[in-house]
Formats: sequence, C-alpha cells, structure tokens
Amino acid sequence: MAAKPLVSILIPAYNAEEWIADSIQSAVAQTWQRKEIIVIDDGSTDGTADAARRFGAQGVTLVSTSNHGLSAAVNHALQLCQGDYIQELDSDDLLAPDKIERQLAALRPGDSMRVLLSSPWAPFYYRPRHAHFVRNSLWKDLSPVEWLLRKMTEGIHMQNATWLVSRELAEAAGPWDVNLDYDQDGEYFARVLLASEGTRFVPETGIFYRASGTNSISYIGNSNRKKESLLVSMKLHIKYLRSMEESERVHNACVTYMQNWYHNFYPSRPDLMFELQSLASQFGGRLVPPQLRWKYAWMKSIFGWTAATRAQMALPQLKASLLRHWDRVMFKWERQGTTVNHRTPASSVAEGD
Repeated sequence: MAAKPLVSILIPAYNAEEWIADSIQSAVAQTWQRKEIIVIDDGSTDGTADAARRFGAQGVTLVSTSNHGLSAAVNHALQLCQGDYIQELDSDDLLAPDKIERQLAALRPGDSMRVLLSSPWAPFYYRPRHAHFVRNSLWKDLSPVEWLLRKMTEGIHMQNATWLVSRELAEAAGPWDVNLDYDQDGEYFARVLLASEGTRFVPETGIFYRASGTNSISYIGNSNRKKESLLVSMKLHIKYLRSMEESERVHNACVTYMQNWYHNFYPSRPDLMFELQSLASQFGGRLVPPQLRWKYAWMKSIFGWTAATRAQMALPQLKASLLRHWDRVMFKWERQGTTVNHRTPASSVAEGD
C-alpha cells in the first residue's frame, strides 16, 4: 500500500505574536496526521518566535531569519519543506480541522498531481464562529482559463490558504516574486493555476480569514510601492490569461479587470493611469473615471473629488473598525467568562473547606 502523502503546512510570520498561536494550533489540530509544520519568523521584533517555540513538542519547526518580506519567507519555507502537498497559512488565519483531509479525499483514482484543490473561506474579526461564508462563482470546479476569467471580470478571488498545492505544481509555478509589495499571493497562485489542470472545489470545510483592516498587508491605502506592485501584478495576470486564450471575451475581461482596479490609481498616480489606458486601448477599450457611490457623489461639488473619494473610502473603514472593536470587546468578555467559569469549581471547594 502506498504511503499517505506528506503535507507541509507553511506559516510565514512577522510580528504576529497576538495570533500566531491560534494559527499554529489550527495546523496542529488537522485531522490529517501525516504533516509537517514549518514557521518562518521573518525577523519579528515582538514575541512571535517565543509563541511558536512553545509548539516544538508538537512537531512544529521554527526557523528564524532576518526580515526580507512575505515572499522571501514563503520561498525559504518552500526550500525547507518535504511535503508531497503544500498548505500555505498566514500567521493570523485558521484552518478548519478537516480542511486538508477533506481536500485529499476529494482526489479521484487516476488524478494527476496537477489538480489544484480549493475550499470555501470566510472572513472574521476576533470570533471565528461568527464567520460568514458567502459563495461566489469561483466556488466550483473550473478550468484555469475560466477561473482567471471569472476572477478578473467579477473582481473576486480565493484567499490563499484555501489552496492545497502539490509539490509538482509548486515547482512548475516557481517561487513567489520577492519584488512585489502587494498581491504577491494573487500573482503566485495565478501561476500555480496556469500550471494546473484546473481546480477541484471541496465544500463543507475551509479556512477562516482574519480581517485586520488597515493593518493588513492587503491594504493599499496611499502606498505608492503597493500601487506600483499592483500594476505589475495586473499586467502579469493579463499576460497569463492571454497565454491560455486569445479571444474577444479575454480582451473584454482584461479591460473590465483594469476598470475594476482603476480607482486605486485615480487620480493620485497619473503615470500609472496612463499605462493602464494604453494597455486598455490595445484591447479596444477605454477606462473611465471611477464613479462615486450615490451616498458620496453630492460631496464632489462641495468639497471636490479628492475629499469625496476619501470619504467613500474612510466611512466604510470606520464602520468596519467599529464592528471590529465590538467583536474584540465581546471576544475578551467571552474569554474572561470562560476563565472565570473554569475557576469556579476550585473556588467553591476552597470556600467549602
């Protein structure tokens, strides 16, 4: 009987002291027993390494490096790992206990190592049981070209921990791009997809993505480096899609994709706007200024475009911040209540004595 495949769970971490123990625990608790867990501490200045080191007795390997960024940390882990399949996990996210086991069980006799396994995902703030799974059109088995078409046209994606990637696929895709400061995972998994035979979607399990707001690496804000990286990633996405199919629907999808992200460059980076317009014109398209939602459009005539745009960005962020704060309060209250309840029996005995 062939041995069960070894799964490498790779956790890159930088100043992740607050949540990394939860993430590691979700990896340790996987019902798939044949696994290795590697944490790359990317030059953290807090207690990240100490938190990870506590799991040494449970088979977790900690490797500390100087700070070189997310992509370099993942690449280092990829060089060290021995798994037949690779599971990347951000240091504040959580795997459902049966995530890996269900995905591997979905493989069929005769499947090649080029089948790319995916799963549902849901965002949460502090309490994962309140995560809300919202299906989108990527939650199904798809060919590589159809998957990229839907992602680029509809402005949707799969969170990076949803994927379970064979070593063969990872080697075919190559390393993460260390020159990108934004959408590193999106660009990398587009290459994985390109090398695959298509996706196999596995329902009834998944991952929990911690929505950390403006502290997230996926938040662009006013960062010029991230805007420049986004443009590079977008051009690569377009290149990958066109390498699979050159058609009118692909050209239309490319223009729609650029329009979907145009607001990140307008009007602060006219140089990048010009690049996108030139690229759109190659497909017979033209990008138009992003539209303000009706709740903010009236501000434009009074305060100007910039102020109205900032309000459109800031107010939803404020709402999310308030929800995040409330969830944090409830999380701490519930945790404190659990601690008190655990102590109650001992206290009662002491008083009875």
